[in-house]
Amino acid sequence: MHRYDSARQRLALGLAAVAGLADATGFIVTGGYFTSFMSGNTTRMGAEFLLDPSLALKPLGLIAGFVTGVIGGALIARRSAGRHKRVLMGCVTGLLGLAAALLVANLPLLFLATTAVAMGVANNVFTRDGEVTVGVTYMTGALVRFGQGLAARLSGQSLAATRGYGLLWGALALGAATGGALCVLSPRYAAGAAFLLALAVWVFAMRIESARE
Repeated sequence: MHRYDSARQRLALGLAAVAGLADATGFIVTGGYFTSFMSGNTTRMGAEFLLDPSLALKPLGLIAGFVTGVIGGALIARRSAGRHKRVLMGCVTGLLGLAAALLVANLPLLFLATTAVAMGVANNVFTRDGEVTVGVTYMTGALVRFGQGLAARLSGQSLAATRGYGLLWGALALGAATGGALCVLSPRYAAGAAFLLALAVWVFAMRIESARE
């Protein structure tokens, strides 16, 4: 986070909120699986494979969709250097719009698969030299850096490299809480909200990159 200017940090926070919203929606629709948190899906897949191999197919499918999105997003990022944030956010927005439409059409499995692909693509928005610089759909690393920053402060030091990660986690948590609240009304509302928020983040990404041209 500290490597980016304030505008790009806000973009990362917005994208994390999108991920939280989408993940909470998928979690509720599936009854406990994730569209962006692949560590959780991997744990469930491993445990369920031993109990009932057929139950492992759903998390395995979500993992496959996510990895497909990562691969596709990485290829797109390589071909759109200098404007990859707007291009990738356009893809994420389009996929989440399609996912919302699939849920409205009562096709929950296709909704989940499409959302997982979108979240895979999203993880390429903040990359440098082919490596992810800010993980926007998983927060273990962010919490580790946040904790390290607090430890440094307690020791009377300041670690610039740890700044902003608490806010990143908070953005994802806020998105998840919003998704959960909307799902009380209808998961379709939550899916639609994820699309609209992604659309706003996409517009912001276009403004940021256009200002550099």
